[in-house]
Amino acid sequence: MSERFKSHPLPVDNASVKAILQTLRIKDFGRLCTTYTLNELADWLATVALALLVYDKTNDAFATAALFVPLVVARVDNLPVGRVLVAAYVVEAAALGALALVAGAFSLPAVLALALLDGTLAAVARASTRSATVAVLEPEGKLREGNAALNMGFAGMNAGAPLLAGLLVAAMSSAFVLGLAAAVFLALAVVVAPLTVRSATPDPETHWTTRLREGFAYVRRDVRLRTLLMGQTVVLVLLTMVTPIEVIYAKESLDTGDAGFGALMTAWGAGMVVGSWLYARERRRGMASLIVASTVTVAAGYLGMAVAPTLALACLASALGGVGNGVQWVAVVTALQEATEERFQSRVASLLETVITAAPGLGFLLGGTITAVLNPRVAFAVAGSGVLVAVLVGAMFVRRASAHPHAPAQEHATAQA
Repeated sequence: MSERFKSHPLPVDNASVKAILQTLRIKDFGRLCTTYTLNELADWLATVALALLVYDKTNDAFATAALFVPLVVARVDNLPVGRVLVAAYVVEAAALGALALVAGAFSLPAVLALALLDGTLAAVARASTRSATVAVLEPEGKLREGNAALNMGFAGMNAGAPLLAGLLVAAMSSAFVLGLAAAVFLALAVVVAPLTVRSATPDPETHWTTRLREGFAYVRRDVRLRTLLMGQTVVLVLLTMVTPIEVIYAKESLDTGDAGFGALMTAWGAGMVVGSWLYARERRRGMASLIVASTVTVAAGYLGMAVAPTLALACLASALGGVGNGVQWVAVVTALQEATEERFQSRVASLLETVITAAPGLGFLLGGTITAVLNPRVAFAVAGSGVLVAVLVGAMFVRRASAHPHAPAQEHATAQA
């Protein structure tokens, strides 16, 4: 297997923690890391508030997906990231403010339309931030340390924000929490305004449609990138089956309320904190092994939640899944970044964001259908079992690909012929 596809782990000592913290001193990265972390807080506030609002009003789950993210990111990937993020955060704040206003006089079409806009902008912001971090960190040789810093902030918000959101909805209202999320996004717009870093794009005169086509072609001819993106797509379809029915699982299968739902999400986030810590200190396993082990751990958490009879046991299973999630996501992102040339970072990041936003559409449909016909526990069981099967198939595919180490070069030569 190519050295670029293997991890280059950080040493297991206090120096590794110091190295991670020192990345915050790199120009522009401190702001990027701060906004990436607080963006997760605002996203959780909005997500929990919307999930509870829609379920309480309709007794059903809903989901939206931003299918055209690659077009948007390809168009803006040559602009200063500060301008892109300011625009995204301001419009997100406006969308969430509008959602807060329509929450009282509930209109499902209006909520879905505004949520689609918000989800699209959130995906654009994540892709732009990830691409900018590569542009900032790679020249310093601190890509892995910076990713670990981002992951720790991300995991920390996942540990506390869902419970906070659930408690606020229970104590106040969904409209109040949506308004609070809008305020956070406005504050983030102020923080990112001074950023001058651009996404890595050495050909500013090239038309954005050409850059988009080149991005797709680049991934298509590289077996490592193609395997990672295809594998993550399948896994995300399965894992996101439970996203729209988690509130139903909490309220009907576990017979708990808004705070219980928040506790279930917080348990997952707490597990993510542990997982991110384990990732930052891991030095023995290669990247592929980390991805497989963490994906299996997430599946085990889902299977545990499928059979958990009480909220406490469900939270334990959720925490186990979170541990896997805390490793799996950053391992996949790092593997993609390490396998991608600098000038294609933004476009590959946009394709990953497409997977994140588009693949769940099928997962939501599958999970919602299984829940409607059977119950939420079956959806968790199918998702967990499916991921285990996907990992087994993926491992077989990787083993076959490893037997042909020159495949990427051969494919590239064919593409150039």
